[in-house]
Amino acid sequence: MKVVERYIMRRAFVVFMAALVWTLAIVWTTQVLARIDLVTDSGQSALTFFEVAALILPSIVPIVVPFALVVAVAQTLSTMNSDSELAVINAAGASRWTIARPIMLLALGAAIFSFAVDNGIDPYARQKNRELVASSRADLLTLVIQEGTFRKIDEGLFLQIGERLPDNRLGGIFVADSREEGVNLVYYAKSGSIIERGAEKVLMMNDGVIHRKTLTGDLSVIRFTSYAFDLSAFMAAASTVTLMAKDQTTQYLLNPDPNDKVFQREPNTYLAEINQRFTEWTYSLVFALIALAVASDARSHREARVNPLITAIGISLFVRWLGFFADGKADTVPQYAYMVYGVPIIASAVATWFIVTNRTMELPVAWADWMTNCADRVTEGWNALKLRFSRGNTSGQRVG
Repeated sequence: MKVVERYIMRRAFVVFMAALVWTLAIVWTTQVLARIDLVTDSGQSALTFFEVAALILPSIVPIVVPFALVVAVAQTLSTMNSDSELAVINAAGASRWTIARPIMLLALGAAIFSFAVDNGIDPYARQKNRELVASSRADLLTLVIQEGTFRKIDEGLFLQIGERLPDNRLGGIFVADSREEGVNLVYYAKSGSIIERGAEKVLMMNDGVIHRKTLTGDLSVIRFTSYAFDLSAFMAAASTVTLMAKDQTTQYLLNPDPNDKVFQREPNTYLAEINQRFTEWTYSLVFALIALAVASDARSHREARVNPLITAIGISLFVRWLGFFADGKADTVPQYAYMVYGVPIIASAVATWFIVTNRTMELPVAWADWMTNCADRVTEGWNALKLRFSRGNTSGQRVG
């Protein structure tokens, strides 16, 4: 590899790592916040929450890596053009592939990394994540000892414990059960405890009442000395781990168990998931080609053009949207599998054509002029607004 190629690769790699870290941090944070209810609703420790949060990371890496790469390549080449480095490289007689070669090697490394995560790490992380969530929801003993808060045990079934008493006893037990259509049951007991009977767990309530109300308004009150409320059924349902197509390993997707209920119910999702995993890694190569087609040529600063970074990201977003659209449709319509493979192939071919023919992939001149004029107007309006506010503040100070 030539010195100039190592120089380009080193600069692009530094920007790529910076963009990848920040993009991963933002996307990961949004995904983690959506699962904060694991702590608030299930009474789990912060350690369990962070373990679940860490297992989310492999699922977003294959999506984020191509966008971090297109940002890195477009920004690096745009900066080199601004510093006249691309013009010097061209004047020295180097071809456009001198710039493309290190970029494509970096893209190949990113693609291999994405493929390894998507087909190796992510399925196991998803399975572990589901097991943790299921065990957290099934731990009703931890769930019910949270004092003073309502806990949702099942759809239409809520439980509250007023306080914990010595000897693992519970005080002020309140249960609201509306699972039976047309009937609302409310249980209240002064005390109780969790009793294990073999593999079953029973909430034994002592000295309480049951309020039964129907839709017609009939109300009946039953007083009891002791009442056993079976919780084992809910624990078994909560602890059951159902693996979807996205949670299975690639080897299993290629040869699924015929008795798999999910596979029997939705066989197309397995094929769609295979197609998605075999194409998602290619977007690193596709986006690198797009960035090269947009920003690898030496251009004069006097030429009106949209910032190459904006153009590259815009085109990449459109291509990736087409890929997501095809992936979503392939779950129900198998014919969209052709589009799943066709989007990256066609996008790569178009970008390669621009590079080989020494053309620049960019928006039409009329669009570029319109966007530039709009940006200028927004800037002028913003400057005028700031000037008006600054004058207002100055006049206010003089009056004071």
